Amino acid sequence: MEEIRCGACGRKLGSGVYTHLVIKCPRCGALNTLRATSSLPERPERLSTERATHEPRTHHSLARRQAPPG
Repeated sequence: MEEIRCGACGRKLGSGVYTHLVIKCPRCGALNTLRATSSLPERPERLSTERATHEPRTHHSLARRQAPPG
């Protein structure tokens, strides 16, 4: 998580992950507008699970395989 501080007085306003945030500092009254420098996909662990469930699955039984001649 990233620490969010007032750009005018430096007071800690909070911490978290954000893409766009506008917050007024209670100490000095400055309006702070923050934007993420790069956006990350939401819940990357969920996206990887969804991909796994949508991929075609093939089941190969080892019992049906034959040993190579020789």
